[in-house]
Amino acid sequence: MTTRTLELAGFILIALCLGVVQINLLAAQGVLFSAAAIVWLVVAVRDGRRPQTPAFFLPLLVYAALTLVSAAFSSNPLASFVDSKQLLMFLMVPIVARFATGRRATQAIDVIIAIGAAGALVGIVQFAMLGRNDLDHRPMGMLGHWMTYSGVLMLVTCAAVARLIFTPSRNAWPLVAVPALLVALVVTNTRNAWIGAFLAVSALLAIRNWKLVVIAPILAGLAFLVAPGEIQRRANSILNPSDLGNRDRRVMWKIGADIIKDHPVVGVGPEMIADRTDRTGPLRHEGVYASYRQNYPDAVNASNPHLHNVPIQIAAERGLPALAAWLWFVVVAARDLWRQMRARVAPAVAGAGLAALIAMVAAGMLEYNFGDSEFLMLFLGLITLPYAATRPESSDGALSAR
Repeated sequence: MTTRTLELAGFILIALCLGVVQINLLAAQGVLFSAAAIVWLVVAVRDGRRPQTPAFFLPLLVYAALTLVSAAFSSNPLASFVDSKQLLMFLMVPIVARFATGRRATQAIDVIIAIGAAGALVGIVQFAMLGRNDLDHRPMGMLGHWMTYSGVLMLVTCAAVARLIFTPSRNAWPLVAVPALLVALVVTNTRNAWIGAFLAVSALLAIRNWKLVVIAPILAGLAFLVAPGEIQRRANSILNPSDLGNRDRRVMWKIGADIIKDHPVVGVGPEMIADRTDRTGPLRHEGVYASYRQNYPDAVNASNPHLHNVPIQIAAERGLPALAAWLWFVVVAARDLWRQMRARVAPAVAGAGLAALIAMVAAGMLEYNFGDSEFLMLFLGLITLPYAATRPESSDGALSAR
């Protein structure tokens, strides 16, 4: 099989993976991503050269190495190493960088938006017709949890808006997808995703034309006025200090600070925050959350799976050096995406990547989205596509770009 054929196969696999991850993790990760990784390895061996990757891949590798060090010092190293298998998803970066080059980057964005819009319609139907319309029963699309669903919707909304405002009007087909994505995002009742999408879309509008930045608050205000009462109450709770979710998050962050103070270098280890006493065998363990929680009688929940803040979670689990590596990754990615936006090189793809980064960081102040597999795969793909778009296609097998 020729290298050109392999590259086309790799592109199809990874583009479908970035789309399908929005509806089924097993198919995306276990089938499409694994197959794309095998094709990538074959092509890389044939090339005999070091894979070309964006600059932010180096801090990601450092972060991965520090995570493994933390796992080695964990109270249950086996459980921590098993949890660290998620680091394999970082291969998304070199795979996308190799296969989604040139025009293919835009085609991958189109696949993501098209499948994302279909997933949004599922969520809208769940909200309107299937009783998933309160805080305990929110739309989930075809995913397993509404937090995951809202985070994925947030990223796809960013990509669709970027594709819309930085593409010539004759090719602005995402106009039909944006309304569905926005409605589905609203009805998830998930505040961190609302905030992340709002800030990211506002940034895109400001980059396009600073006068357009008023559109985002106007749309948000209109959405609030026409939204059902439950959604209005949820929006009002964002700044309410007595809201149960807000109260519990403040306690979680205090607990995180205590853990970091006691374990500043390597943290307590991946997967060691929450109890996993429901498991059997060597993966069963008691997390540290309960022992720290007893110092805070105002805590709402008896246990939490994580600390609902990306920087605090990383530092508590993996130590301050790992947090520094993650911050290095964010800064380098932001710098390069901003430079590409200013240079107007594949601006729609670059805008999707920059907006995804802004949304991840903003929403990540209230949710540990960087640890969500579906979210992480799509996020890494979106921030790598701009780099891939700047590279010439090494084969001519791609479909014609829009």
